[in-house]
Amino acid sequence: MASLSPLTGSLGHRRAAHLLRRTSFNYSKPKVDQMAAQTAAQSLNSILQLNPLQQSQPIYKDLAVQGSPVVTWLLPLPGTPQDDLPIDDFVLRRWNMVWWCNEALRDTGIGHKMQFFFHQYMQTTANTGRNSSFFDYLQLLRWGALGNFKKLAYKIVTDNSMLLYLNNTQNTALNPNENFAREFFELFTIGKGPQIGPGDYTNYTEDDIVEAAKVLTGFRTRFNRDVVDAETGIPRGDAVFGQHSQGNKTFSSKFNNTVITGATNAAGMWVELQAFVDMIFAQPETAKNLCRRLYRYFVSRNITTEIETDIIVPLANTLIANNFEVKPVLQQLLQSQHFFDADDSDNVDEIIGGMLKSPLEINYQTMSFFGMPLPDPITNTAGYRQVFELGMLQRAFGTANLPLFFASDVAGYPAYYTEPDFSRQWFNSTTIITRYKMPEMFLSGKLTIGGGNQANNPLGTKLDIAPWVKNSGAISNALDSQVLVEDLLKYLLPEEVDTDRFNYFHIQVFLDNLPPADWTYEWQNYLNTNDATEVTLALERLIKAILYSPEYQTF
Repeated sequence: MASLSPLTGSLGHRRAAHLLRRTSFNYSKPKVDQMAAQTAAQSLNSILQLNPLQQSQPIYKDLAVQGSPVVTWLLPLPGTPQDDLPIDDFVLRRWNMVWWCNEALRDTGIGHKMQFFFHQYMQTTANTGRNSSFFDYLQLLRWGALGNFKKLAYKIVTDNSMLLYLNNTQNTALNPNENFAREFFELFTIGKGPQIGPGDYTNYTEDDIVEAAKVLTGFRTRFNRDVVDAETGIPRGDAVFGQHSQGNKTFSSKFNNTVITGATNAAGMWVELQAFVDMIFAQPETAKNLCRRLYRYFVSRNITTEIETDIIVPLANTLIANNFEVKPVLQQLLQSQHFFDADDSDNVDEIIGGMLKSPLEINYQTMSFFGMPLPDPITNTAGYRQVFELGMLQRAFGTANLPLFFASDVAGYPAYYTEPDFSRQWFNSTTIITRYKMPEMFLSGKLTIGGGNQANNPLGTKLDIAPWVKNSGAISNALDSQVLVEDLLKYLLPEEVDTDRFNYFHIQVFLDNLPPADWTYEWQNYLNTNDATEVTLALERLIKAILYSPEYQTF
């Protein structure tokens, strides 16, 4: 029986590592060690936080002009002129995405993981409208990441990027456009459910879409950012009553034949919108749909009848009981016996190591574990862009089927919604080369992914493995080859390997079938002379083999 009962006692290493891998893009030995001595509830106290940002907004520097100053492109007051920035919004868009990538890697909590969850749930793209509007969209998702899902659903309706992306700027009383209404039902809230007849789905009908589109008429973009949401402080679109479909809106029996009273002015449009959102969130399926998405994002792609009954329904009840606050649901799920695969007699059969890492997880958890140096966005702006735009966005993510912020479909990235494979979509004939070139890219410090002249294309960061083993504190005794391999496998793989597999990494790969004493001699020689030539060859063989391994692809 799947159980949401809290896991008790200290987590220990294995479960602490599992919790951190699933909840943060930033994975480190010190954090795992800290959490291992804590209970799940204690660990979650530090994880379920919105940590401060390194930079509160994107920065821009004209790299084509030597000595160009670093400037912020989004000044504090909405609508403030930005004469010191380029007119070409495409240029600014890249800096916006680079800023998010840098912040996501540095975030030791769940904030960016949840922000990305809501991005792939309520999808828009970085090239929709103005760059400042996409920044506002990201800020709204951050605001809602650990907040109120119902409020987020209400506010996403008038997000400037979303209004444009789903064509609601074209939705008027005389020329209705149903695109936004359809996706709001199907993707953002209640979900369609199986079709049970012509124009009739489990959770709504085509007629409901028509009525919903009427509710949404007249909401328009305000790209000069002079209309600000009072609760979030984030610029949004506005209500234009002259383009709104007046009159009552009548919904089907799926919504208990609810009638929403038509607005008589612009202020009334907001009342209509709130009544529409209230109507959808009054249906239990809306809460269940979110909880299924959270379950597949954090736990497993497999939702059986048992999981639906024992996990999804109770989580949905928690969501409803807490007025759609997300954090209590995450607390219940992420400290449960089920999350740690401790609710049955076989604790290695389902959850831990049961998902494939996305390009975000496999690259960022590698970079953070090895403490790879990151260029400062202010003092080394060129290097900062090199790492996150050319290295991560273009090479590590883009060629691995994660075109970050440019999903090809309104439903988001296929690995998060395509049944039955889900995360398995990250590993296929198209993406395998990119994943297997990642260790080479990090160890060489060159943009080896995606071709190009490697000698003239530095990554902007590099894993210098011998000094890391010597100085990081991750290896308890580097003179002992067995201990060194044990320490690395313990933190880098989700489960303990058997003897044959360990011997493969230790004897075959690392020692190259030489006696362990040879390694001890070479490491001592490195300590004495600081000549890392020989030890680097062995360490790079080992790191590549571990990062290439099928086990490392999972978490």
